[in-house]
Amino acid sequence: MAMRVRISRCVIEAIQRAAAEAEPREACGLLFGADGQIAEMQVTENVSENPDREFEIDPLALFAALKAERAGGQKIAGYWHSHPSGDATPSATDAAMAAPDGKLWLIIAGDDARLWRATGGSAFNPVAMAVDLV
Repeated sequence: MAMRVRISRCVIEAIQRAAAEAEPREACGLLFGADGQIAEMQVTENVSENPDREFEIDPLALFAALKAERAGGQKIAGYWHSHPSGDATPSATDAAMAAPDGKLWLIIAGDDARLWRATGGSAFNPVAMAVDLV
């Protein structure tokens, strides 16, 4: 059976706002949740040397989230980023940097939002997403 992940419309809208504010650069951040539910998001700085075409989550923000998770805080469900001039499918750059760590990747391109899971070998599998109204 295919995995279905629930996500709040508020989370999607917050990511879309962050993406719009960052244009023409890619915006990025973290997704938090567990048990097939993305409950929250965090905007992080895109520290890529080429932020118009790729993203790199600020390592300090990632390490802080990992430390908080180990201390009983929110579980990191995955990552999100925007494709300001593309579509919501993983790019070749995304595939090259993705680790098969079981984390989700949410890609935003305008009003389009799609969820993926990196499977290794430069491949992604689509993940069904159910958007809650709250």
